Amino acid sequence: MRLLELVYLLFLCLFLGSCKQHNEPYKIYDADSNVIKVGEKVKSLDIEEKDISIFGIPYVLNKYLIISDYKSPDKLIHIFDKHTFDYITSVGDLGVGPGEIANMGSIVSNEKENTFYVIDHGRQKILGFQIDSVLCNADYKPVEVSTINRAEFPSNFQYINDTLAFSQFIKRLDNGDYKPVAAKWNMKTGETVFMDYTGHPLIERKRVSFASSAKYGIYIEAYWYHDLMSLCSLDGNLKCNLYGTQWNDRTSNEDGYFNAVAFCGDKIIASYLGGKRFSEGQGEPKVNYPKKFLVFDLAGNHLATLDVGIPMFSFCYDADHNRIIMAFDNEIQFGYLDLDGLL
Repeated sequence: MRLLELVYLLFLCLFLGSCKQHNEPYKIYDADSNVIKVGEKVKSLDIEEKDISIFGIPYVLNKYLIISDYKSPDKLIHIFDKHTFDYITSVGDLGVGPGEIANMGSIVSNEKENTFYVIDHGRQKILGFQIDSVLCNADYKPVEVSTINRAEFPSNFQYINDTLAFSQFIKRLDNGDYKPVAAKWNMKTGETVFMDYTGHPLIERKRVSFASSAKYGIYIEAYWYHDLMSLCSLDGNLKCNLYGTQWNDRTSNEDGYFNAVAFCGDKIIASYLGGKRFSEGQGEPKVNYPKKFLVFDLAGNHLATLDVGIPMFSFCYDADHNRIIMAFDNEIQFGYLDLDGLL
C-alpha cells in the first residue's frame, strides 16, 4: 500500500472514531473494491441526425430520450425515441422573450402528464413542455409554470405534483458564495421548506449533486470535491454519511469525486472520478471526467464499482430497459450500458 493511502486511512480511522463518539451514523466505501470492468459492454448510439455538442445532457421521459444542449445554434432541446434512438424533433428557442430560454438549467420529467420542465436561470422561470403538443406543433412555445427568485432557487428537483417537489435549492450567501440545500418545494406557490440537515459540518464550501426517491423516501447528496455522500430521509434527517477512503475535509477543488447521481431501480449509482480534476494538455489543462460508477444499495452499502473506461460527461437511467444512457467526452458521444446481469 502506498504511503499516501496509509495516511488517508489513518486520518479516516481517527475521524470516524470521532464520528462514533458523537453518534453520527456512517459507513465506509472503497471505490477500488469490487471493481467490474464493463467497457466492452457499452454500446454506442448513432444519433447523427442532429449536431449535438459535447455538452449534451441526456434525460428520459416515458418513451422519449431528451438531450439538452445549451451550445446548440438553434433549438436547445432534442427529442428521440428511446427505444430506437431515432430522432423525432427539436424544441426550445434561445432568447429572452416569452417562450424562449435565456440560460438553460436542468430538465425535470413529469411522467404522469408526459411533460418536462426546464429551469431557465436567465429569466427565472420554470418552463413546461407538453410532449404531445410539441410533436404536433413545429412552433410550440412552452408554458411558464413558475417564477423563481435570484436569492433562492431550484437547480434540480423531483416532480411529485404541482404542490410538492423534492429539490436541491441554491441559497445565495452574504459573502457572495452560495450553498446547495435540499428542500420541499411547492412549484405552484413558491413555498419552500428547507431540510434540517444542510450538509456536513466540517465542509466549508459545499458542492453536491442531488437525487431523490419518493418511492423509497430518501435523497442523496454526492459531494463534488470530497469523497463523501450523505443519505437522508425525505423529512430532512441524516440517515448515514458515506465516507470514501480518500475522505478529507479540506477546502479545495483540486480533486474531484462525484459528478452525477441517480436512483436506478433499487440502487444508487453515481459517476466517480476519485482524482485530479485537470491534467496537463497541449496548450491548456485537460478536464478529467469520471470513468467509473459507484453502486450502492438503499442503505448506503457499496456493492460494486463499474469501470466504464471512457470519460463520462453525464448520464441518466432508463428504467424500462434497466440501462444507463451516457454522454461521453470521447469520439463515442453517446452510449448505453445494460445493467441486467451486472447487479
